Amino acid sequence: MSKILITGAFGQIGSELVPALQQKYGADNVVAVGHSAVPTDFAGISERVDISNVASLQELIKKYSIDTIYHLASFLSAKCERDPDLAWQVNMGGLKIILDLARDNKLKLFWPSSIGAFGPTTPKINTPQHTIMEPTTMYGVTKMAGELLCQYYFLKYGVDVRSVRYPGIINYKTEPSDGTTEYSIAMFYEGLRKGSYECFLKEDTALPMMYIEDAVRGTIELMNASSDKLTVHTSYNLAAISFTPSELVMELKKYLPNFTCTYKPDFRQAIADSWPKTIDDAKAREDWGWHHKYDLARITEFMFKNLSAKFLAK
Repeated sequence: MSKILITGAFGQIGSELVPALQQKYGADNVVAVGHSAVPTDFAGISERVDISNVASLQELIKKYSIDTIYHLASFLSAKCERDPDLAWQVNMGGLKIILDLARDNKLKLFWPSSIGAFGPTTPKINTPQHTIMEPTTMYGVTKMAGELLCQYYFLKYGVDVRSVRYPGIINYKTEPSDGTTEYSIAMFYEGLRKGSYECFLKEDTALPMMYIEDAVRGTIELMNASSDKLTVHTSYNLAAISFTPSELVMELKKYLPNFTCTYKPDFRQAIADSWPKTIDDAKAREDWGWHHKYDLARITEFMFKNLSAKFLAK
């Protein structure tokens, strides 16, 4: 039975990945690690540790006999631009620490990359698995460098490290952050709270997106895949759907007919413009059977239903 440690366990992805892993492997076999306070309603094993504290992480690995790490702790796109020095320290320094721990303790490792690893010179339609990658944001630089570092540790030390390039992830359980694709979550929150939303991207900005349940399932499936099937040791393209803010507005108005959206692009528009519009993830589908289940209509239905219930419960 796997013994799993998850850093960044209470963020957007971790908040859904942790319970999915608990269900699959048992709550006693999953250790959720956060840097800030643990949610009061969290059920399971939790630890509060700074990922820069190597000794504390090593102690946890020994304490719980860890054999697998999901390293999710990182800064997202907009936060990286606001503090690029700290972003490098957290995103790259943290990954290097975790890779060294994986090497020294012979651990399996998952680390998430992103479509942010691509740049303005990357083909934007059906972006290939192997293509030009010249990111122009600190977030993208850390993701591209992280991919190469993961591949290096696989080639040099035999570390079983696996990764996917997440598109924008849509999740109702956590409040929207300042990430570039987070408008897709904020629109639901503000729509239900105020009936209106001011979007920081242009209405025709198409970006790859994915519902959290697809992202979590795909992550676990990759980690369960036979190593001899895997041909990519940087990061797999992972895709579901692409849509624009105006297309999301049209879907949301089916549930909130009086909802209105205005557009006031900010610095995140330049970030979005540097990213792909659609992703070719054929290699993930071929190597480990990836497929998505949620289209835009189904995502909107689930987001509206679950957020409505969440607000009513308050």
